[in-house]
Amino acid sequence: MLYFDNAATTIPSQTALEKADIFNSEKFFNPSALYLGGLNCSKEIKLAKENILRNLRATNHEVIFTSCGSESDNMAIFCAVKRGTFLTTKGEHSAVYKSFLELKNRGLSVEFIDLNADGTVNEEKLYDYVKNNKVDFVSIVHVNNETGGINDVNKIAKTLKSINKSIVFHADGVQAYGKIPFTLSQDIDLYSISAHKINALKGVGALIKRKNLNISPLIFGGGQENGLRSGTENVFGIKVFDFAGQEKYQNLNENYKKAQLHKSLFVNGLNKDLFVFISNDNCSPYILTISAKGLRGEVVMHALENQNVIVGNGSACSSKNRFSRVIENCGYNKDILDGVIRISFSTETTIAECKQAVEIINNTVQKLKGILK
Repeated sequence: MLYFDNAATTIPSQTALEKADIFNSEKFFNPSALYLGGLNCSKEIKLAKENILRNLRATNHEVIFTSCGSESDNMAIFCAVKRGTFLTTKGEHSAVYKSFLELKNRGLSVEFIDLNADGTVNEEKLYDYVKNNKVDFVSIVHVNNETGGINDVNKIAKTLKSINKSIVFHADGVQAYGKIPFTLSQDIDLYSISAHKINALKGVGALIKRKNLNISPLIFGGGQENGLRSGTENVFGIKVFDFAGQEKYQNLNENYKKAQLHKSLFVNGLNKDLFVFISNDNCSPYILTISAKGLRGEVVMHALENQNVIVGNGSACSSKNRFSRVIENCGYNKDILDGVIRISFSTETTIAECKQAVEIINNTVQKLKGILK
């Protein structure tokens, strides 16, 4: 199998799993327990948090472990600001976008800012809106999960706070953490990450919060995570996340260059007469979104699956819609929207796999269009 849907999920690192296995066997204790085994597990969770902050070179933040990136997004959006005007983009992951729709349903003021063609936010419109309106909360995705478009969230947060210093700024960093060289600045109040995007396990995420920012819990109970996220911590999953993160950050720049090479093999190898390229050179090297114009993306995806090539056709969290909301808001017409597929890479991807996949994708689309018999 040639797997190219790593933006949806990644294969767990065997090294990280093996290192963390002791927390399933010998060190299986509840980290809230007051005996030695529990206390040691609690220390391991604290160490995992310290490593996440070190990875991001964050000096004024703390970590709250959650069950996933979506929970982290929800916690940021619903628990930091209770009233006022909430601002985001038309290109957010559904965990953010639908949370903003829920805020609107609750009677709060919500605005969605337009996108550029690569899925990044139109910064001019964003700043104009904030200059002319009192805004209390802003959420901007760091790396667009469908196009790979990279927003400079440090610069955006700093600019917004120069206009209105009381704005609470959140960024969804799920497709950035462990992939994009980045220092978390003090202008970013809240930052969401997810384990299964970096070769760790599903069911673990984190919300990184600026110290001294007051937020309320989304989940109530035993008071874990300093009272901000109750529920017994998934120590095994957290440690796999920790170890996988360490693997990523030890080779971050090398992996980034490798992903650039893999993406270039597709950009240079795919037939330009068959495909429209939505992702550009400024997008994340881990994501390449294209359109087989004149075909249905879902048909292409399943035809490739029959050839043992796995690609995506947009966000796995909103794959039931015919058109991608995000790509549509990038300004593309229906012919292009219909044919969208997303190719996404990981550190496990090889050059040989890329070359083989390019040939299969070209041939498959040619056959679907009747060019090849």
